Amino acid sequence: MTATMQAPAADSAPVEERRRLALPGGADRVFRVVLRTAGTMVLAVMATVGVFLSVNAWDALVDAKWHFLTRQRWEPSSHNFGVAAVMAGTMLIALVAISLAVPLATGMALYISEYAQGRWKATLISLVDLMAAVPSVVYGLWGFAFLQPHITGLSRWLATYGSWFPLFRVNNFDPADPLQSMTVFTSSTFIAGIVVALMVTPIVTSVMREVFSQAPLGEREGAYALGGTRWGMIRSVVLPFGRGGMIGGTMLGLGRAMGETIAVYMIISPVFEIQPRILENGANSISALIALKYGEARGVALPALMAAGLALFAVTLVVNFIASSIIARSRSGATSEV
Repeated sequence: MTATMQAPAADSAPVEERRRLALPGGADRVFRVVLRTAGTMVLAVMATVGVFLSVNAWDALVDAKWHFLTRQRWEPSSHNFGVAAVMAGTMLIALVAISLAVPLATGMALYISEYAQGRWKATLISLVDLMAAVPSVVYGLWGFAFLQPHITGLSRWLATYGSWFPLFRVNNFDPADPLQSMTVFTSSTFIAGIVVALMVTPIVTSVMREVFSQAPLGEREGAYALGGTRWGMIRSVVLPFGRGGMIGGTMLGLGRAMGETIAVYMIISPVFEIQPRILENGANSISALIALKYGEARGVALPALMAAGLALFAVTLVVNFIASSIIARSRSGATSEV
């Protein structure tokens, strides 16, 4: 009788206490060592880059002190330099790019994974992957020679009817003046953001497509069995399942947008002041600043550029850390409405 009464207690033991006693085999040990080595190498490379930038930027940071983060001008020869303006320009270009790329990438990824069939689906996947392989200079040439002359009309329209929005305001622009020069809308943050958006869209699309395609088949069929439409299934199963992948793809695209150099350098007209008016002529970014000034850097100018690169490196790490935290709290497949 006593043994009978004690049996349920043994069966109700926590699952965590039931551990496998078998030791991992040789293949498992090798695989674990390979993974640990790869992870350690990645951390070592990142640490090496950070140390290299810090050592080479030390003289400039000592010279500028905390004013390096608040000054807008870039005049290392007179010891008057800072990254406030170029950092703001970097973030504005990246935000414009992500604002355009994420909706486009989400729609493309959903269409490829949920609607396209057969050869058409394979063709679209190949085209998206091919777009990601196009060199940056090609996008820059396209943006400068083709997009810029044709997009100024849209910029003028936004400035005319959307000037109530602070980002769409343009100084010295009179919409009632028929002779108003269109050069005020060229080489702007808006144009650079569009070009960068086209560059990061394939990357974001590929990440989202892979995640959407892994949504559980059982939950898909369950949504249909309950009478749901295809869009209802996507909204209740695919999108909740892929939330973490969507965030990860967006942050990956944001990191790419913040570090884009050649395409931005070919389009913008550099200004060293914080300019939140994205439609107006003049913009800047840290990567474009380094490409513009590195060849002529002498004396304290070279450490100053290294310090600018260190600032971009630090911001990128912070963005990725925030993204990792968000993804950890919203794992793909953790929640769904079915």
